[in-house]
Amino acid sequence: MPNSLRAERSRSPYCEKMIHGLRPVKNLMLHLSHPMFNLFKSWLNHSLIVILLITVFLGISIAGWTPSSSAALPSGNAITDGRALLRYALPIDNKPVRKLQASLEDISNQLRANRRWGAISKDLSNASRVLDQPSQILASVPAERQPQAEAWIAELKSGVDKMQELVTVRDKEKIKSERNKLLDIVTQLEEAMVKKFPFEVPAEYSNLPQLKGHATVAIKTNKGDLTLVVDGYSAPVTAGNFVDLVQRGFYNGLEFTRSEESYFLQTGDPPGKDVGFVDPNTGKYRAIPLEILVEGDKAPTYGITLEEAGRYIDMPVLPFSSFGAVVMARPEGEVNGGSSQFFFFLFEPELTPAGRNLLDGRYAVFGYLTQGQDVLDTLKAGDKIESATVIQGIENLVEPQAA
Repeated sequence: MPNSLRAERSRSPYCEKMIHGLRPVKNLMLHLSHPMFNLFKSWLNHSLIVILLITVFLGISIAGWTPSSSAALPSGNAITDGRALLRYALPIDNKPVRKLQASLEDISNQLRANRRWGAISKDLSNASRVLDQPSQILASVPAERQPQAEAWIAELKSGVDKMQELVTVRDKEKIKSERNKLLDIVTQLEEAMVKKFPFEVPAEYSNLPQLKGHATVAIKTNKGDLTLVVDGYSAPVTAGNFVDLVQRGFYNGLEFTRSEESYFLQTGDPPGKDVGFVDPNTGKYRAIPLEILVEGDKAPTYGITLEEAGRYIDMPVLPFSSFGAVVMARPEGEVNGGSSQFFFFLFEPELTPAGRNLLDGRYAVFGYLTQGQDVLDTLKAGDKIESATVIQGIENLVEPQAA
């Protein structure tokens, strides 16, 4: 990092420079006062209405924007479940298992919509038909993993039959619980279909840790526990940096430094003058490039926002549509200046509507909160991370090849 930039940061707290706004208001940061923030929200709301009207006028529908790879997503609902987003981000191409996943996920939508028992029964029938043809699912599973996959399919079939019985007695809570168990099995089944890492990370980033798969991180805070899954399939450099820092114990004892209700909660600023992670082996600030994988692309783009690339309506594989999205923070105007600081996105429908919003493509999402949403909702600036631990997937971390 140039000395001039380091000196500049020493004069101004790093957290005061995070997350710049839209280009017309690029000097507006997340350290807005509450009155200014409310004004900003109002401006965004009006802007979104204008965008919607223009969209309708041009005849461009959301369905028209959705890539064919997303055709199996539950219709009519933007996905806000981080676990579902992680499943759809997996680099697999098996339509039957995607249909199975979509059918099970849609049950949650029907339970919210005045408990549409007929629609739930139809979802289960669709899932059962997929499971009645296991060979179509197994076709995407490597031979050495097929015995385990067959066991999972049998378990799924039994679980779907059990849910059909629960529908007849309209037991909402048991249906929700059983659905979640089945989707956990679907996740394992889909992960078993991944044969190899789907792309080569540019050689210029070989000096950075990389995550070649998923990893699960447990964070203990002073107000309760959080569990998050980071996605190295979609953001290997960003996720690898985070998992490496967790392994080093970097986040243990750090405070949440900034928060804005219904918007974000930020942490990762170490004590002292440093504003990110300084590698003890090199004595240098570890800078992480902006890394965004777009739906339909074979590999992520690096070092440029989608807006700057002219890709205004392209959708990231990991979108800002879930409460608890885990996002790399960075200094204003420095797309490759992130390091250790990250934030949880506190999904606010009025500010950033799910499906298409104003942050996608400007910052790198690299994972999602999977447990502890109620705890995250209570955390504020001044609360503390007591410990962060990798509890699954550490074998997917690839150490840097060079200093």
